[in-house]
Amino acid sequence: MARWKSPFAFTPGPVIVLTTVTYIALFAALLSVHLTVPKHPSATPLGTNLTQAWSDLEHITRRFHPYNAPDNDRVRKYLLSRIHDIVSARNLANDRVQIIDDNVSNATFSSRNTTVYFEGTNIMVAIRGSADKEPFYDTEQPRSRHNGGVLVNAHYDSVSTGYGATDDGMGVVSVLQLLSYFTEPENWPRRTVLLLLNNGEEDFLNGAKAFMRHPISQVVHTFLNLEGAGAGGRAAMFRSTDEEVTRAYRQSRHPFGTVVSADGFKRGLVASQTDYVVFNGELGLRGLDLAFMEPRARYHTIEDSTRETSLDSVWHMLSAAITTTSGLASDTSDAFSGSGEPRSDGKVDAGTGSGAVWFDIFGRAFVLFRLHTLFALNVTLLVVSPLVLIGLTVALSQADKNYLFARKKYIHSSDDDKPVYLNGWRGFFRFPIAFVVATAGVVALAYLTVKVNPHIVHSSPYAVWGMMLSAWFFALWFILRGASAMRPSVLQRMYALIWLLCGSYALLVFATIMAKDFDVAGGYFVMFYFAAVFSALCLSYIELFFAPSKSAYVARFDNEHPSRHDSEVASRPMTGSTTGARSDDRAPDEEATETTSLLGNRRTFARYGSRHSYSGSLEREGHASVDLGTPYHEEQEWSGRMPSSIWFLQLLLIAPINVVLVGQIALLLTSALYQTPQDGGSSLFIYIAFAALTTLILAPAGPFIHRFTYHIPIALLLVCAGTLIYNLIAFPFSSDHRLKVYFIQQVDLDTGANAVSLTGLNEYVQKVIQDIPSARGQDINCTTPEVASRAKLIKCSWTGLPARVVPAASTNQSYFDTWLDYSVAPSSTHNATISLRGENTRACRITFESPVRHLAVEGGALDPRFNATGEKGSSEIRLWHREWSQPWNVSVSWDDAEKGVKRGKVGCLWSDANDGAIPAWDEVVHYLPVWAVASKYSDGLVEGWRGWEIDV
Repeated sequence: MARWKSPFAFTPGPVIVLTTVTYIALFAALLSVHLTVPKHPSATPLGTNLTQAWSDLEHITRRFHPYNAPDNDRVRKYLLSRIHDIVSARNLANDRVQIIDDNVSNATFSSRNTTVYFEGTNIMVAIRGSADKEPFYDTEQPRSRHNGGVLVNAHYDSVSTGYGATDDGMGVVSVLQLLSYFTEPENWPRRTVLLLLNNGEEDFLNGAKAFMRHPISQVVHTFLNLEGAGAGGRAAMFRSTDEEVTRAYRQSRHPFGTVVSADGFKRGLVASQTDYVVFNGELGLRGLDLAFMEPRARYHTIEDSTRETSLDSVWHMLSAAITTTSGLASDTSDAFSGSGEPRSDGKVDAGTGSGAVWFDIFGRAFVLFRLHTLFALNVTLLVVSPLVLIGLTVALSQADKNYLFARKKYIHSSDDDKPVYLNGWRGFFRFPIAFVVATAGVVALAYLTVKVNPHIVHSSPYAVWGMMLSAWFFALWFILRGASAMRPSVLQRMYALIWLLCGSYALLVFATIMAKDFDVAGGYFVMFYFAAVFSALCLSYIELFFAPSKSAYVARFDNEHPSRHDSEVASRPMTGSTTGARSDDRAPDEEATETTSLLGNRRTFARYGSRHSYSGSLEREGHASVDLGTPYHEEQEWSGRMPSSIWFLQLLLIAPINVVLVGQIALLLTSALYQTPQDGGSSLFIYIAFAALTTLILAPAGPFIHRFTYHIPIALLLVCAGTLIYNLIAFPFSSDHRLKVYFIQQVDLDTGANAVSLTGLNEYVQKVIQDIPSARGQDINCTTPEVASRAKLIKCSWTGLPARVVPAASTNQSYFDTWLDYSVAPSSTHNATISLRGENTRACRITFESPVRHLAVEGGALDPRFNATGEKGSSEIRLWHREWSQPWNVSVSWDDAEKGVKRGKVGCLWSDANDGAIPAWDEVVHYLPVWAVASKYSDGLVEGWRGWEIDV
């Protein structure tokens, strides 16, 4: 009971309570920030109106409004009206606010062997900065390189299968609120702010490409892109170009995000893209990506609606946008200025910034520093930490208190003395063995789950986390606690910290290399992790200075006729009986002889945790009296005077830093990946990532875990068993976490063949089709999708309900003949002209069996920044008109060596699912099971194709 007098002693009670409370509090705080959204304030900044913002969002998202649907024009008209209303209410002169209704800019560019011709319908509003006295675009008087503006972008088109509340309605209404905010005299920006509502982001980022064709795109140097890939939640700052622009976001009241997500895009781990890549990679601007992230199951579906989001989410994005844009627009220094020399590649000369490291802490604070600072700190730690530990080791040795790895010591010399065993090696190998076994266990659970029920993570990611965390904790405890019970060692905690330091040192070397050679900043957590473990280990070294010197300890056993029997017994911990006595007190290597007492050692020992009672007898026999204190349980006797509370300081050093930083990354990874297998991503990668992060999160508990009694570990074992059973047998989808299947209807206009298909996970998409009336009784044809990103899925087709996407045919014309008209004619050797017009659409395509090397679309200007056909030619041309049912005339040419017959297809797309023109889509939506939801497979919901052939 004496041990309980210290509430921080390294004994079971305090260790269990304090460690458990610390971890639970940290996990609860992380989850609270991740899963909840800060409440919007009752009073918002001057010029903003959340009620109006929500009304705008409801109006925009009433119906599907992709670029190729009439409701896209409705949304565009509404946005223009709202912009004029805001500007008119301020009674502003045209030289201060300029509205640009861009129906002129078009772009021809190549992406992945596909050429896109796009006619833009962007809306822009330029708010002239108070420090901006130059024309926005004047070929005779180029703007000063110091006079750069700030671009804020959102796209107002939705996909054909989603209402677009989060993608990107909330970005759009935030832009409208920014217009209202910055046109208030009190909030007027110093730099020019250009607000862009672009149209066509969902299809090859077309709207941003069209923006590049407008001369005002050269005005801006920095940008903020507002996006959405989920439904509600917090808006994460998940990508930025450099540290200087990120400073503007740092002042946000509720920052959220980590640079790890930016590294994921940089290294290609995230396949999808946003307008960010156009503004930064192709236009040369510097800026940030702010976006909603989850749940991905609602992304691009009918669940991306106002019902699934909230005004709190609108405010979270808007408040961050106000802060960031204000910060960028108020900085009139040269931080965002280029060299002043015109660029040959046509990009904006916005200068270059420094690589950045950034992350939030509980959604309240935002840590930001430069990447080269991280590199310098890493190198410093790599060099300094070994030197410090060497210095501490030397100091301990000089003080004769270095018990690390000390097996025994002689009273005088090995020539005339028997050894006194110090047992300094005891406990050294326990942690790595336990670590490997525990980690192997969670990896085995990952493989087992992937084998039996790989998609359970889609609906139950936290059940998977619970299984892995509880399994790893129990396995580690079982081994370390068992070893401690059999052979107690006061050095077990210190040795665990040494192993943690070695592991984190290796990680730090790797993170340093990645930061230096590959500009990867996501290893920042390793630096903090290592620094915390290093500091904790230094405290353990300091603990040893409180132990008696080895000479003083061994001298206790010195007398005129030293007894091997006495000296060795006094140095050993006791095991075996309930009183702590050994049944045999021989040294570990001592064999019994005829002189060995049949009754064993007659000295008596106090009960568990008390001091040995034989020191008095030693003193009577002439030994020096040394106050050894009270060692814990049966640990080494020389440890009794060591502080008992330093462990708590070590826990506070390593647990919060580790859980907060690694836990944040784990939650971000969960949000980003847990629903990607439905898109064709790897399930195994997710579970292995969970297993790896589990070890990083819980490893810092290893030095203290052997003090836990069985109660909490057994409870966690039951949690592991329960979650394992659930993860193996539960159905992986639900009404809140639906499986996404991809719809397309493809019609051969030459034959009238009508194929409706759903693409999805093989074992589930066929279950979905079984419930669709038109598919019953048919032979379902399942093949690998032609879209490379979905190659791991299965595409299953059947003869579906006919589409009515164009008006009914006249009596003397086949219905399918009215869908599109085309002609292909040779214009000269190796050249041809293809004319194409689709009815009731503004999107068509031309494909080629032999890639064309050159092409030109009539009315389309070529931009030297864009390669029209790519390095290997173009196999497909995607054509987008801003008007309906308009023709295209495309000139193409092949290489001179490619003579003969050329073949291909022409087709048009129809994407309006609002008014029942696509009965097959309506049927799928109606009969889908509650655990599934439909999304678009391609740019259009219906595709009509004809074949063509020409001899050139």
